[in-house]
Amino acid sequence: MPGSPIQNNMFEKSTGYVQQNNPNPVTSCGRRRSPLQKSNEPRKTTKGKGRNFRTVEEGAGMTAAGVKKYKAKNPGSKLQTAVTGKVKPGSKAAKRRKSFCARSKGWTGERGKAARRRWKC
Repeated sequence: MPGSPIQNNMFEKSTGYVQQNNPNPVTSCGRRRSPLQKSNEPRKTTKGKGRNFRTVEEGAGMTAAGVKKYKAKNPGSKLQTAVTGKVKPGSKAAKRRKSFCARSKGWTGERGKAARRRWKC
């Protein structure tokens, strides 16, 4: 501790402010982690009655019901399902597909590859 022993003995030793009953954990540097926030997105379920996502075998991605739920919770959202059918070159759907395929080129995971197959990339 800097200073002379006389200066150091002038003040009581302090452990710092310790906050009691805080639900957020403290990191190694002493900061508190922000609380886990619940998002507006529907749960990523691929099984059962209220599922929102397709399995890998089905081509991954969101189901129409999942998109509908998301849009209900997020008014003004423009989320859409995959472009899977045959499209006219230059149409809006063709441009969406081209954009998706360009953005998802680096997806190497199992679900990403399945989604790209479904979009016909």
